Amino acid sequence: MGAISADVEAFEKGLLNQVSRAQLIEFNRQVAKEVRLSGSPEELRAFQYVQSQLDQFGYETDLTFSDAYISLPISAELAVDNEIYPCITHSMGTSVSGLTAPIVYVGKGQFGDVTEDISGKIVLVDGLATPHTVKVASERGAVGCVFVNADYTHEMIISPVWGHPTPETVHLLPTVPAVSITRQVGDEVKAALERSFSVRCAITTKVDTGFRSIPTLVAELKGSHAPDDFVLFSGHIDSWHYGAMDNGSANALMLEVARVMAENRRDLQRSLRLAFWSGHSHGRYAGSSQYCDDHWEELFEHCVVHVNVDSVGGKGSTILTEANCMAETKPIAAAVIKALVDESFVGTRYGRSGDQSFWGPGVPSLFMGLSEQPPTDNPAAAAFGELFGGGKTGGFGWWWHTTEDTLDKVDPDCLVRDTQVYVSVIHRFLSATILPLDQHAAAKEIYTALVAWQEKAGEHLDLSPVTKRAKTLVDLLAVCEPHLRKLTENPVMTDEVNRHLMQLSRRLVPLNYVAGNVFDHDLALSQPAVPKLNDISNLVVCEPDCQEYRFLKVALRRKCNEISFVLKQAIEELKQLQEQLQMEAK
Repeated sequence: MGAISADVEAFEKGLLNQVSRAQLIEFNRQVAKEVRLSGSPEELRAFQYVQSQLDQFGYETDLTFSDAYISLPISAELAVDNEIYPCITHSMGTSVSGLTAPIVYVGKGQFGDVTEDISGKIVLVDGLATPHTVKVASERGAVGCVFVNADYTHEMIISPVWGHPTPETVHLLPTVPAVSITRQVGDEVKAALERSFSVRCAITTKVDTGFRSIPTLVAELKGSHAPDDFVLFSGHIDSWHYGAMDNGSANALMLEVARVMAENRRDLQRSLRLAFWSGHSHGRYAGSSQYCDDHWEELFEHCVVHVNVDSVGGKGSTILTEANCMAETKPIAAAVIKALVDESFVGTRYGRSGDQSFWGPGVPSLFMGLSEQPPTDNPAAAAFGELFGGGKTGGFGWWWHTTEDTLDKVDPDCLVRDTQVYVSVIHRFLSATILPLDQHAAAKEIYTALVAWQEKAGEHLDLSPVTKRAKTLVDLLAVCEPHLRKLTENPVMTDEVNRHLMQLSRRLVPLNYVAGNVFDHDLALSQPAVPKLNDISNLVVCEPDCQEYRFLKVALRRKCNEISFVLKQAIEELKQLQEQLQMEAK
């Protein structure tokens, strides 16, 4: 969908040639010259630098401040059998002084396979400090977590609460301390455990958590035809350490995209809105989630797509086929990547990470990171691959979230390449006559997920009315969408088609990606397609005559009603579009 004309293609090639290596290097150097903790003076200076550049490019800029729940790790100490080891603690962890308990090794933290009682113990876990592992460990009674990383310790945030806690989620904030150690230290601790069954561990952590003022920078370049509709292009400025790649290179990329678009503003039909967040690394996406809360209706009515950028241009980042996308945004990414680097884009379904705060208002998303490292046997690479590339890549680099994320980890050639991909994708969204959103692919993914849920539910729950309605939507879109590519001459008709495409997104994105209320934010925990049916997994393991089974079945029936009703609305929306297409054909 949304084919670009030959004239636009030629113009786009000219855009790519405007990407400046020298500008990217300078932007990157300026942003990453200080450590940028959320709400710090150093971070604010980076925001002000970015704003000054955007002002020069001719954007309307607005730097605002708001209070956010931010957590800054200060210090940590680990002692095992009175031997002191270096370690770091994590954002949103608890502060403790000399917490002492037996320590037990639980492998990769697959607690379903752990038969040993861990209540009252500190668990030693291989891998990165993740919210899920901390949550499950504490639910099993553990009083602390020690994570074994690779050659460096990696900064993490261990709360599953997305953005600001609320009365409904505040109890989910971590209640146990967590620290991370290197693989070398981990081997020494494991050796101590092999020598004795009564190894004791002491943890001391200091974490500064509370409300502090953080900045948000928004810059807008108005389109000529539909200025109220906009592409949201976002990335965070706050960092762990100097964060030259995460997220300095991405900020540089955003500035260069902004510069190129400003120089070609007369050709843009829609507006480009850049947003720079704080509170990403230290507030679990506090900046982007609060922006969604403050602009929910505007996002619902006018945001065409959210394009995110994080940790691009890393040296050795040769994998461009596995980046995050939605089914409806995958085709445009695939077309651009095929054209620029001649690789077949596969794409990875989004997890709950990376400032993806806009699914509630139904905004389709594309990208988070883009280029990644090849997979290796390094334990850090394997962990990163699971986080970012569906297990098929080595993630963003061994230096990610460490003291080693410095300018020498950014390859200018890779950064130019990644910037050209973003320039092309964003230009197409801004200039295409018909929005390049493949709603047929989105509906098909939802239908496939519903079929899978029915297979899992078996005789416990009948999803046939819902799956039948989803199949109707898929079939209607299969007939309708090919005709949209021909609509390039009538501006009134194309505007109406684009409105319907956006309305379909408002239905389908939440169905595919939101478990709870669209005005809220789901937890930062992994979830499958059509997550409103998550409780089917609990239903099928319950005895049918127990109370919990009956409660779950009622809840799931209500969720099925919700899904079915939203699908009905989508079908009605599509039928209206079909009628208009038929009238246009006459």
